[in-house]
Amino acid sequence: MFDKILIANRGEIALRVVRACREMGIKSVAVHSTADSDAMHVRMADEAICIGPPPGTDSYLSIPAIVAACEITGAQAIHPGYGFLSENAKFVQILEDHGITFIGPTAEHIRIMGDKITAIDTMKALGVPCVPGSGGGVADVAEAKRIGAEIGYPVIVKATAGGGGRGMKVALNEAEMESAFQTARSEAQAAFGNGECYIEKYLQKPRHIEIQVFGDGKGNAVHLGERDCSLQRRHQKVFEEAPGPVIDAETRARIGKICADAVANINYIGAGTIEFLYEDGEFYFIEMNTRLQVEHPVTEAIFGVDLVREQIRVAEGLGMSFTQDDLEVNGHAIEVRINAEKLPDFTPCPGKITQYHAPGGLGVRMDSAIYDGYAIPPYYDSLIGKLIVHGRDRPEALARLHRALNELIVDGIDTTLPLFEALLAEPDIQTGNYNIHWLENWLETHL
Repeated sequence: MFDKILIANRGEIALRVVRACREMGIKSVAVHSTADSDAMHVRMADEAICIGPPPGTDSYLSIPAIVAACEITGAQAIHPGYGFLSENAKFVQILEDHGITFIGPTAEHIRIMGDKITAIDTMKALGVPCVPGSGGGVADVAEAKRIGAEIGYPVIVKATAGGGGRGMKVALNEAEMESAFQTARSEAQAAFGNGECYIEKYLQKPRHIEIQVFGDGKGNAVHLGERDCSLQRRHQKVFEEAPGPVIDAETRARIGKICADAVANINYIGAGTIEFLYEDGEFYFIEMNTRLQVEHPVTEAIFGVDLVREQIRVAEGLGMSFTQDDLEVNGHAIEVRINAEKLPDFTPCPGKITQYHAPGGLGVRMDSAIYDGYAIPPYYDSLIGKLIVHGRDRPEALARLHRALNELIVDGIDTTLPLFEALLAEPDIQTGNYNIHWLENWLETHL
């Protein structure tokens, strides 16, 4: 059993891991930059250690600083949360070399799934349905046009090492291909230091459906249903729910088994999410995230499990505390991501919180690390909290979300709270009739 775990992250996810450790009787170590010395995760952990100045590159992304913090405090394992170093294979390999347990998958699995082309090839070989595409990097515009003609337009050009919507351009026809390909390649080179791109069929009105999987590293794996994350702005999720409004039990079991079998076959360990575009009853694999997702609480709500606790268990070699037969969907859950941003342009809005009141009551969970008087630093992601609600069915969850939003108070800064209040008034949101383009189309005329 681990006696002490270091949390290589900040904000609400660091606090989330601190709480799981406390329930398990494990001491926690918070790391922080000088800008986060008064952060809630620092206050709540058993120990805290400063690892550098405010910029993430000099603190939360500094592998030497984090490894040194682990050795100084005697922590036996590191939980990476999400973001920062959570999907950095080099970091995981260094931890292995230092005899420190990484609470997550192996470096090899992170490498495989971190390269989009390799991930697609791997999933195809494992029987996971994939989007028709180039099957590898595309050398030049001429090849791009040939592949576009074979697949059929529209197509999307994507960076092999991409993420967060960067290095992605759509070509609706051959005339647009040269510009799309050159722009995507330039963006990819600037953002990731790797300009290689591949091409996929561009689906017109898909939903973004992701399957939560969990493996013990010994050939056993389960799925915990799906999450619908279709409401996105610039490829960033803002509203997630589980189960998906358009996925029935038979479909869930079918695609869930495919995904669980796939990760079991590669001896995957810990939490992972296999993401799909879903259109006309068909699933098309786009990527796998080899970490805990921001939206994991909606899955926890409908299955009654603690995914962080399970991550720690399997990292200790104890195995999962449940089997597939133990997992039954109970009700409906919704999460909204609350950012410190000023509408309508969604510009970051750091500053001091003058008043904060979290909503409560049956079926309401607020994952946040803010408090009265807390000064949000300008150096990091603008996410300040996640409001999660759970009800017996989707209408009850929506009603509970409406009530909780009315109770939530965050004064002193601008936030995205008005966005969700407006969305709940929309008939399409009430009925679940939306796709990955819906929100951006709505924003053009409503904010």
